[in-house]
Amino acid sequence: MRTHRVAFAVSGSFMSIFFLMLVNFLTTPGELWFVHPAFALLQWPLALYYAGTGRIKAYSLASTVLIIAYLAYQNIVNSPDYPWILYAGFAVVWWPILMYAGRFAGTLAMALAGSFCIIIYYGLLNLLLAPQFPWIIFPAYAVLWWPMSIYFSQRRQWFSFALCASLLTCALFIMVNAVTSPSDIWAIYPIFAVIWWPLSMYYFVKKPTV
Repeated sequence: MRTHRVAFAVSGSFMSIFFLMLVNFLTTPGELWFVHPAFALLQWPLALYYAGTGRIKAYSLASTVLIIAYLAYQNIVNSPDYPWILYAGFAVVWWPILMYAGRFAGTLAMALAGSFCIIIYYGLLNLLLAPQFPWIIFPAYAVLWWPMSIYFSQRRQWFSFALCASLLTCALFIMVNAVTSPSDIWAIYPIFAVIWWPLSMYYFVKKPTV
């Protein structure tokens, strides 16, 4: 029964893609718009073949290859002067990486290694492709929550987590303030709001009641 469903999905997808391609070439030959629905239609047989049999890891790998191929096509056709696929492609490949990592994906070691790789990779892209503005501070800020959350949650140190997270957030505001508008010190306003998090954790959770 499963083989029949997969065969039906494959035939249905390719028939639909062929029909859309025919309509594309007959009506608007100067614009290849059939590629977009074709990308979505190919996910149907992939999902039935891999995910339908519980092979989620293999499905993540096959689907990632398809996504990267689609993004690469869009990059080459629509904006060949700027390789934005380097930004999106690296983010997409983390899906199969984490799937194949298995139980190791939820460990602190994986979080540290992953955060380090992401920061270094996008930092190099920032330096080589867009050195005008240090936008790496934003993905670095986001990805550092990964190991920090695992470390403090494993030890159930909620006050320390709130303190470190607040310091990280304050550092982000200070850096953005210094880079974007150094003559106007506005970072003090969001920092004042952020510090209430560890303060409330200390006075209502950590500090013993008298």
